[in-house]
Amino acid sequence: MSVAIITFNEEKNIGDCIRSVMTFADEIIVLDSLSTDKTKEIATSFPTVRFFEAPFPGHVEQKNKAISYCKNDWILSLDADERANEELQKSIITFLEAEEIHCEGFKIARLTFHLGKWIRYSGWYPQRRYRLFQKESASWVGENPHDYLELKMGSRGKVMKGDILHYSFTDFSHQINTINQFSSIVAYTRYAKGESFSLLKTIFKPFGKFFEIYVFKFGFLDGIPGLWIALASSFSTFLKYAKLYELDKLKLERPSNVRKDYGKK
Repeated sequence: MSVAIITFNEEKNIGDCIRSVMTFADEIIVLDSLSTDKTKEIATSFPTVRFFEAPFPGHVEQKNKAISYCKNDWILSLDADERANEELQKSIITFLEAEEIHCEGFKIARLTFHLGKWIRYSGWYPQRRYRLFQKESASWVGENPHDYLELKMGSRGKVMKGDILHYSFTDFSHQINTINQFSSIVAYTRYAKGESFSLLKTIFKPFGKFFEIYVFKFGFLDGIPGLWIALASSFSTFLKYAKLYELDKLKLERPSNVRKDYGKK
């Protein structure tokens, strides 16, 4: 079985990510987008890792490229800040030992650790998505950086027990930095597809996002972290439209925090 991971300056995460899949993976693909830290040194210290480097064209494109390097029929796709928990490891081992498999993909829940606790509401859990799949039966799609795996027409899916543990942010400042970066990518991607600035969306969409997260997705049950998540999500929504204004009305070439190699093949 193969595991596909994309990286960029992930020296703090990549070792733990790799260790969490070593019980079942006989091949681990790490596709790095030209890191400047010790990501390569750490990743290549594991004997089952095959390490590749390429410019970063976008999350969807890079993850699909990582899949293309995999030799095995079944693939688990992870981010460097994710881990397979013990229950998931056992489920995958049981799956690999099965004589017959009557599907082409498995959805797996993701549990995120943020602000000192595991977030179980706020729309963050269980967030079941396809992550384990047959190579020829799925591909990454979506709007960068909010990508997701999609099974091809006619393919069958199931749910696998266990969680992908997601250590997304080291602290709230890290979350705000990520929101700033990702909102730039979204605005840049949408503008490239022809979307223009809307004042009404800029005003009303952030309010809608807050109520969606905090009320309708029970963010209040996550305590103070749930409130912070709802507020941050609202702010993120505002930033996407504010940056779209810069691109559309002020003719900014690209947000200053979007890498210059973004979009290059």
